[in-house]
Amino acid sequence: MKISNLTKGIIKENPTFVQLLGMCPTLAVTTSMENGLGMGLATTAVLALSNMLISLVRKAVPNKIRIPIFVVIIATFVTVVEMFMEAYMGALYSALGIFIPLIVVNCIILARAEAFAALNGPIDSLFDGIGMGLGFTLSLSILGLVRELLGTGKLVLFGTTLLNLPIPSTIALILPPGAFLVLGLLIALKNAYTIRKEA
Repeated sequence: MKISNLTKGIIKENPTFVQLLGMCPTLAVTTSMENGLGMGLATTAVLALSNMLISLVRKAVPNKIRIPIFVVIIATFVTVVEMFMEAYMGALYSALGIFIPLIVVNCIILARAEAFAALNGPIDSLFDGIGMGLGFTLSLSILGLVRELLGTGKLVLFGTTLLNLPIPSTIALILPPGAFLVLGLLIALKNAYTIRKEA
């Protein structure tokens, strides 16, 4: 197992800030840090488990039907995660709504299945899924944090107010256009950091 399989998805190949994958949940659910964190961790669980299972069965799956088989495997894990969240995290489950079952068609998951899990061993695939999932979780959490803080002046996590800043709130950042604006600014900052580091 190469440690790079775990770390590359966090910064170097971050699904959101570098590859621009999974934009639908990224823009839709990040009205708060809690929502971003919940969606990210749910996606991480599906990514890691589906990557590992796909890697285990890849040699037994005929090439012509590999995509339907991969989708069935992914959908199975999404269903398990959805049922777990509904049972134990009711408020978060309600907040994320339709975007939990839509993890099945998240392009990050199918992309990693095709580009990595179908070509590598189960341990490497597991850590690739964890790394990419953590990168996605980090992106959604940061985006949700910025939108929540600047949009409401507060940071609430699992019913507890962690921060209450005496700043004027900009409710527009909680609305859909705010998601595009904040995401664009965060990508610009990430690119500026990368260019400066390379220079």
